Amino acid sequence: MIIRIAISEDIPNIMQLVSKVIPLMRAAGNFQWGDDYPNPEVFASDISIGQLWVAEIANVVVGVSAITTDQDPEYADAGWNINEKAIVTHRLAVDPDQQGKGIARGLMEQAEVVAKACGINILRVDTNSENMATQALFPKLGYQFSGEITLAKRPGLRFFCYQKLL
Repeated sequence: MIIRIAISEDIPNIMQLVSKVIPLMRAAGNFQWGDDYPNPEVFASDISIGQLWVAEIANVVVGVSAITTDQDPEYADAGWNINEKAIVTHRLAVDPDQQGKGIARGLMEQAEVVAKACGINILRVDTNSENMATQALFPKLGYQFSGEITLAKRPGLRFFCYQKLL
């Protein structure tokens, strides 16, 4: 597996991956993503500022993650000081046909690489309350549950927040 910074030419493959993930999310009661989000414009914006990463196996995009410093204001509701610099993982997705190969772990470990390169010692991530896979993964990677929040941009949904200190 190779993890690399995404390029604009990756967007169709990323959207194909997302189109495979969304129906499975919905079937599990997780409505965090839908027809409106994430979209090609969001990924293009991530790419333009150098914060989108992809995982590839045999030259095929099998995972994606935005590794950012973007913290939603609601993160304060989890007891976090959002004025502290943190690396935050957003838009993490793995091709359902490729699960179990360490792809999500690899992308989360890339967030640590980025944090260390930037001299930042706080890693943060949130996940939908119905996403059992990430709720199992994040603690295995050393993330601690910080609290539950709601997000104005995704009304009616609950999100669990996790943090790791390096």
